[in-house]
Amino acid sequence: QVQLVESGGGLVQPGGPLRLSCATSGFTFSSATMSWYRQAPGKERELVAAITGARDNTNYADSMKGRFTVSRDNAKNTVYLQMNSLKPEDTAVYYCNAKGTWGWFPYTYWGQGIQVTVSS
Repeated sequence: QVQLVESGGGLVQPGGPLRLSCATSGFTFSSATMSWYRQAPGKERELVAAITGARDNTNYADSMKGRFTVSRDNAKNTVYLQMNSLKPEDTAVYYCNAKGTWGWFPYTYWGQGIQVTVSS
């Protein structure tokens, strides 16, 4: 059974840090590309950051570059998102995502999402 479980969300003041974690099971984590997405009320879901399984190559949305850092621990099957200098516009539900292949067949898995609220 595939599971992606996000944790670490909550309320944080503007300018503060927060670290999200996504613990996974049920697929070959080390070879999967892991991503974080977010969705704010009334907006479409958008990519925040991604990290590949092979060489830990990373990619960030422009508005997150320099503030967010994605990382992974293959021994723990966990991906992280360190968020610094948070802004009210970062308020959203953040989702963990896994992409890979089972042989020839691609897969995509999603976590249930976790709320991040940036407010004073």
